[in-house]
Amino acid sequence: MMGYFYVFGCVFFTVYGQLAIKWGMSHKGQLPEQTMEKIVFLLKALLGDPIIFSGFASAFVASLFWMAAMTKFELSFAYPFMSLSFVLVFILSVFLFHDTVNFGKVCGLGLIVLGIIITAKYGGN
Repeated sequence: MMGYFYVFGCVFFTVYGQLAIKWGMSHKGQLPEQTMEKIVFLLKALLGDPIIFSGFASAFVASLFWMAAMTKFELSFAYPFMSLSFVLVFILSVFLFHDTVNFGKVCGLGLIVLGIIITAKYGGN
């Protein structure tokens, strides 16, 4: 049972990290054209915005959960569960950022969920 906790901890922190970075970057403006200006822009965003920094920290925590999950499951069984992050990010981005919903996106997410169900039921472990 702890293995599933580790996988879902990884999913949770991955989703938080994506949403936090998007939230923080949505207030920063456009990425500059010049390479050095891009680097300075991104470093200022990372080091100057606690929300963006927390998104990066969340990615690190997600990695720790993933390492723990790898002690419990085969990679081929656990990895499809990471697809839940696509589903959760999509749903939350619609509500938080007013991202568009269309038939193609919904069908694609439906296929992802179906794949997760098949993996969980028949993937073994």
